[in-house]
Amino acid sequence: MKKIVFVIMLVITVMASLDGVAQNKRRITPVRNQSTVTQSRNEVKRDTLDKSSLVHMHDANGNVIYIDTITGKEVVDSTMMPVVPKMIYPLLHSATVGVDIWSPLMRALGTDYGLIGFSAQVNLHNRYIPTVELGLGNANYKPDDNNYVYKSPMSIYFKIGADYNLFYNSNPDYMFFAGVRYGFSPFKWQVTDVRPSDGYWGEQSAVDFPSESSLTGYMELLAGVKVKIYGNISMGWTFRYHHILHQSNKLHGEPWYIPGYGSRGSSIAASFSVYYTLPLDKYNKKRVTAKNETTSQIEKLPEK
Repeated sequence: MKKIVFVIMLVITVMASLDGVAQNKRRITPVRNQSTVTQSRNEVKRDTLDKSSLVHMHDANGNVIYIDTITGKEVVDSTMMPVVPKMIYPLLHSATVGVDIWSPLMRALGTDYGLIGFSAQVNLHNRYIPTVELGLGNANYKPDDNNYVYKSPMSIYFKIGADYNLFYNSNPDYMFFAGVRYGFSPFKWQVTDVRPSDGYWGEQSAVDFPSESSLTGYMELLAGVKVKIYGNISMGWTFRYHHILHQSNKLHGEPWYIPGYGSRGSSIAASFSVYYTLPLDKYNKKRVTAKNETTSQIEKLPEK
């Protein structure tokens, strides 16, 4: 009889010990909202490490490490890991269309090339901004010495790329961004009325080169600012550094003007655009602030 009682007491003691170990395990209830759904891999949550069943040791470099006395495995203290700032804006934040008014303004003031350009953007988390651009351009250029005329009829150009808003957790009405574009344009160009220098007898004749077709691709690195003016209307400057990547057909030389790029001799360009932004998330500052406060309170709840 004593042996049976002893066995029963031993079983009860073991079960109580196992229950205590189970209670010491950390249980974390993940908090997910509209913003965190798409960024789970981009953030490190700062959880409170339960050190009741851990011992700390030092590795070969003198760093403190924690060892679980139950499993014997090393435990990472997430509070010591770098934290990526959370994105407070949802995935589909807004859509924007814009028109470049700098090029037509300069053309009206006497520039020999350019015409007009348009852009369309989707704002993701107020951080990543995929962008497409298209426009029209032509050229009619005659140098000061009047020894030739360069002409390029109206042609279309395309650009595709993305911007990165450095102020992604700030007020979306004010942006400072950097980006990249790949642009290309199929166009025609021609050099006419070429007048060589006077010959021995003072004779002068004009030569016309036949029209050529070209497909030119180029890369742009850009930086810019955008500021809200009124309602959904905003304006902004964009400064671009561009470089030609490829070009077809060089039978009579290289074209002087490339639609969307500008003159070949310049690697820097600028644009001034007017934008209209359509909110996609019906963003409300009070709602988002309340949501963030609620999330913080949930994260601070004691562990079960």
